[in-house]
Amino acid sequence: MTPAHLHVQGVVKRFGDRVALDHVDMLAQGGLCAVLGPNGAGKSTLLRCVATVLQPDSGTISIDGLDPSRERERIEARARLGYAPQDAGFDTRVRAFDALDLMAVLKGIDDDRRRRRIVFEVLDRVGLGNRSADRIGDLSGGMRRRLVLAQALIGAPSLLVLDEPAAGLDPDERLRLREILGERRRTSTVLVATHLTDEAAICDAVIVLGESTIRFSGTPAQLATRASGQVWVQDGFPPPDVRASWQQADGRHRCLGRPPEGVELVEPSLEEGYLIVQDLRSTPA
Repeated sequence: MTPAHLHVQGVVKRFGDRVALDHVDMLAQGGLCAVLGPNGAGKSTLLRCVATVLQPDSGTISIDGLDPSRERERIEARARLGYAPQDAGFDTRVRAFDALDLMAVLKGIDDDRRRRRIVFEVLDRVGLGNRSADRIGDLSGGMRRRLVLAQALIGAPSLLVLDEPAAGLDPDERLRLREILGERRRTSTVLVATHLTDEAAICDAVIVLGESTIRFSGTPAQLATRASGQVWVQDGFPPPDVRASWQQADGRHRCLGRPPEGVELVEPSLEEGYLIVQDLRSTPA
């Protein structure tokens, strides 16, 4: 399978007077792309537009050359994508298997035997094979998140759109998620919205959204270097105008901001680069 070619150009989306996306551009084909940003930055809105759930007010989205604003092409594009929203809105009275079986029917998998095999495969892959007969209302929050991921994986989509897939997962479940994403990065274009920089660190590319615009687009390493020369460690309390600081296990303080003379500069982290980019209010990158 060839990963989908995704092209977002000049996308604007408003909700009343609020601009959620302001001329957003992105290009992706293959690999993992993280969309980082604080709450309200427009991450979920961007993913909903890419997943063809929302129509942009202006601008274009292309999936393998298909235009989702046209009904016939939107149907074809949807056959190529899997979407995991933050809340799939499952009927809690329905059994896990039945919910995914219906999704497989909607994705055009008509053969009963093949569809059953596919549903059990995705349930096993997310660690819910032994809970297939359980009603969704009896599943824990983390299990429901995994069920949302499972329905997105049905049909081996070439475009995966995942909104905060790690939310509510324990460490073992997050490791399983990383394994699944690692597998899919070779066959799919995977777009993951998150506010966790450690999740973005495993991705091939990172987009940082802030106040409805893209402030950065590049690799995780390139994002980290945005804080080069602005991270240091020192004894004693940091200066009052420091951007952020915390005490390390050795008692010294790690600081982010404008360094005083003579301090010990250190390599910045991805999170520190992200914080610096978010501070660039007037010059989106």
